[in-house]
Amino acid sequence: MAQSAGISRDDDSSEREFWRFLLGLGRGAAGAMLFGIPMLMTMELWELGFSIDRFRLLLMLVVNIPILILLADLIGFERTTTWKQALRDATIAYGLGIAISAAIMIMLGIIKWDMPWSELLGKTAIQAIPASIGAMLGRSQLGGQDDDDDDEETSDDGGDAVPDQISTRYSQELFLMAVGALFLNLNVAPTEEIILISYKMTTWHALAVIVVSIAIMHAFVYAVAFKGSHAIPESIPWWHAFLRFTLPGYVIAMAISVYVLWTFGRLDDTAFTQMLMSAIVLSFPGAIGAAAARLIL
Repeated sequence: MAQSAGISRDDDSSEREFWRFLLGLGRGAAGAMLFGIPMLMTMELWELGFSIDRFRLLLMLVVNIPILILLADLIGFERTTTWKQALRDATIAYGLGIAISAAIMIMLGIIKWDMPWSELLGKTAIQAIPASIGAMLGRSQLGGQDDDDDDEETSDDGGDAVPDQISTRYSQELFLMAVGALFLNLNVAPTEEIILISYKMTTWHALAVIVVSIAIMHAFVYAVAFKGSHAIPESIPWWHAFLRFTLPGYVIAMAISVYVLWTFGRLDDTAFTQMLMSAIVLSFPGAIGAAAARLIL
């Protein structure tokens, strides 16, 4: 009788885990659509899918894999305890990004079956990157009451309750900043306006953008008291967080901006000064994305 009760309990637990995974999968699909649609309906990104250098596109696709794995370890479709589970969630997120990107572009007539395979695959691949990141963000952004109930059930059973909030180390904080900068940069980097603005700017404009970007980063996380923001203990001077998080975060946003511009061919045959101007312009939304990443995730 006891054995039968134990089997029944195991079956209930397996079924609950299965439905929880399906719920996470649904949130992932919703996240892919929610975060991917702005780029799926951007003409410049369609064109880049056709014209982008294939090596650079392949490199970005490969770079996206460890990003998804690390994100899965932090905020996967379900709580992961091993890298094998994180790899599984990352693979699912990439699959969702590819499937949803292709489906939406087919529905909108962006992809047609008479297109060359290189164009079809290029458009799908480049759109799948932000969509897959969006799929991974589904749990953190679309998590609901069920997660809280599961935590309470675990605690009531005598086990250790696992909070739905992410606990991060310094290196993970920097990684989240990089993801936030990359995600927001992908929204605007393909547009011609980034290059146009950089040509219109003077040196003083560039310095103002840098100062304002850094100030906004610090205010987002430490000064404005958004939900999820970090409070600085009274015993720690303000400049400690500024030097430890804000400045490194801006450097990361700048590096991500340069990489994205290079990937999209925006730095080709361009003078160094103009490259720097373009990176500074793109670092403005990138810095906001980096600062907001910890609040969002």
